[in-house]
Amino acid sequence: MRFYLIAGEPSGDALGAALMAGLKQLVPDVEFHGVGGPLMQAQGLVSQFPMDELSVMGIAEVLPKYRALKRRIAECADAVLGLKPDALITIDSPDFCLRVAKRVKAASNIRTIHYVAPSVWAWRAGRAAKMARVIDHVLALLPFEPPLMQAAGMGCDFVGHPVVSEPAASADDASEFRTRHGINDAPLMLVLPGSRRGEVTRLAPIFGQTIQRLVQVRPDLRIVLPAASAVAPLVRELVADWPIQPIILQDDVAEKRAAFKAADVALAASGTVSLELAAASTPMVIAYDMNWLSRIMISRMLRVDTVTLVNLVSDTRVVPEFLGAGCVPEKIAAGIISVLDNPQDQQAAMELTMTRLGRGGEAPGLRAAQAVLNAL
Repeated sequence: MRFYLIAGEPSGDALGAALMAGLKQLVPDVEFHGVGGPLMQAQGLVSQFPMDELSVMGIAEVLPKYRALKRRIAECADAVLGLKPDALITIDSPDFCLRVAKRVKAASNIRTIHYVAPSVWAWRAGRAAKMARVIDHVLALLPFEPPLMQAAGMGCDFVGHPVVSEPAASADDASEFRTRHGINDAPLMLVLPGSRRGEVTRLAPIFGQTIQRLVQVRPDLRIVLPAASAVAPLVRELVADWPIQPIILQDDVAEKRAAFKAADVALAASGTVSLELAAASTPMVIAYDMNWLSRIMISRMLRVDTVTLVNLVSDTRVVPEFLGAGCVPEKIAAGIISVLDNPQDQQAAMELTMTRLGRGGEAPGLRAAQAVLNAL
């Protein structure tokens, strides 16, 4: 068997690599072609061109590269049509991937499988019907997504979320982290203002003012801030006037995992980081804001009363959220104090979330591989 895969982001590269490993386990003579990053290449993919060319987001970033991206879409589609694989497997990055799938479907009956369902449960429900025109089957990360995809006319399997198979720090790792950084028994808060310049710039001042309020009631509070490489210099600049100087972690995955396990509470931007925190059993508060126009548009399109995945997957509302107009220091600080005083309130929901995402079952990559074979 042979497959053509496309991933455009590091997260997609990780999903693709796990899927490829699963396919190799189930189909020993499998053959891979397509576009991917270092993890997929380690599984045997020779990338048609560097995956980094597809890792662009936002109108300002895409416009200068529009012609080059359009050319790459045509090149990928032509390669698929020439190869005639058992399936085209596109991984996230829908703006690029679905355009390739559209060209392939227009010229062939090659099966198309998309890994990562669009979040139609949250907003823009019409995306599923649009995707169904070019995609035959979807591999979903969240357990409540298959019925939504099936209703739009696609096959869909829940294959588990990759967070359940990632290595976890131990209690000893957490204790050593505290000792190493001189934290010892002091209350420790993780601060996670996001990984993009825009959100870090917007949230860091709000988070700093929140900490100013927290130290008035918890003067021994310590802060750890894991920073993505792309924004680490900006983070250091923005936290310079915080009342507590955070321990900034950069490019050390093991240290970051230990920090997650060691923390008593986390203040995090909205996103999949809530699942990483749940995997480490770290209670959390979610806070997020955007520019006023985006805030108005998103609020009108939202179809759910919570954006935190732990709340959604566990079907609870135990993780406090401070979003949009509610993302203000006094409210966030009160929420953090409440969580510090009652950390056990979120434990059951976090454990249920991990169970529902597949913890304790087959690895998501293997489940995804079996779903691909079943879909053929």
